[in-house]
Amino acid sequence: MGKRETASLFRIRLQQLQAGSGLTQSAFAQEIGIDRSALSQLTSGQNPRLPRAETLIALAARFNVSADWLLGLTEDKGLTTQVLNAVETEQALDEENRTAMERWHHEATGQKVRYVPAWLPDLMRTPAVIAWQASASEQERRRLQRQTDRRLHVSRMPESDIELCMPLQSLQIFAEGAGNWRGLAVEARREQLAHIAATVEELYPAFRMYLFDGRKRFAPPMTIFGYQRAAVYTGETYLLIRSKALIRDLAQGFDAHIRHAAIHAHEAAAYVRSLRVC
Repeated sequence: MGKRETASLFRIRLQQLQAGSGLTQSAFAQEIGIDRSALSQLTSGQNPRLPRAETLIALAARFNVSADWLLGLTEDKGLTTQVLNAVETEQALDEENRTAMERWHHEATGQKVRYVPAWLPDLMRTPAVIAWQASASEQERRRLQRQTDRRLHVSRMPESDIELCMPLQSLQIFAEGAGNWRGLAVEARREQLAHIAATVEELYPAFRMYLFDGRKRFAPPMTIFGYQRAAVYTGETYLLIRSKALIRDLAQGFDAHIRHAAIHAHEAAAYVRSLRVC
């Protein structure tokens, strides 16, 4: 299939997604982190064009479809050709009792790891927040605690090189006890933010945290392990990417978020401490 034919199929399927979403063109564009004019260029029948990798991943993550389907490489609209299911990525343990995500972190030791968390950074979760996320499952609480401890251990290794970038609104929502955090005690949220600030200070500069304005930019939850692989979190599964070209595009998009960060690494701890918990 030629590039023009692929672009034409992508345009048709993008139009299908937009029509099925019930969103206006502006709202749809905002959902996937591009402006309305860029969306118009992608959906226009004149001079069909392919999307950037970052836009493709955002579409797949937001609307739960596969990148292969978007590009016309399969008629399977789901993620079955590209996704490791939750059991394989989160539950399947090796002989050292590590998940696939933990193994990927270990294998990337010595390489730069770029990370966009879905909510709060995994390695900085306090026991109270872990218990909140695990809800009534004691087994899940223990698993999340082990995961957090191991991630923090890897981050403390001398050869560690990790960049984290996330919307500053995620921390603001947490401080306010809004959204998914509604009902979590004020003291638990205050303790969690203090722990994040202290951990950022401890690990800097090997670990660098940047915050961007989520009203202006979008990044799907993902981890980029050097240039070996990238894992994009789609809700309950990971979209595992091994294509060097796609990984390079994702890394460049991540680096652009850092260039446009509202809070830079040397400011991150102070910013977290400045948040008003209510």
